[in-house]
Amino acid sequence: QVQLVESGGGLVQAGGSLRLSCAASGRIFIINRMGWYRRAPGNQRELVAVITYGGSTNIADSVKGRFTISRDNAEKTVYLQMNSLKPEDTGVYYCNALVDYSDYWAQGTQVTVSS
Repeated sequence: QVQLVESGGGLVQAGGSLRLSCAASGRIFIINRMGWYRRAPGNQRELVAVITYGGSTNIADSVKGRFTISRDNAEKTVYLQMNSLKPEDTGVYYCNALVDYSDYWAQGTQVTVSS
């Protein structure tokens, strides 16, 4: 069993910054990919940013230049540094990990950006 524990969400004013963290634990051989998705109110869940074990990234156009994803393979942790936040970044952010070819999701953390 694999557990993902998120931290770092909250309320911030537009233009501010937040840093999300997600740590994986449990029976893990390799985490092939880790990343973040979000669901804004009334919308479907969408990709924000993902990073492979080797460090390749895929970042949504809507957050390029503002968000940075990184990971610490030794600590089995992924980070999302969010700068220049906008009200449209508001939503529930979900950590995702592809562990030994099985998909796992965290419960989600709320990010609210006020105008």
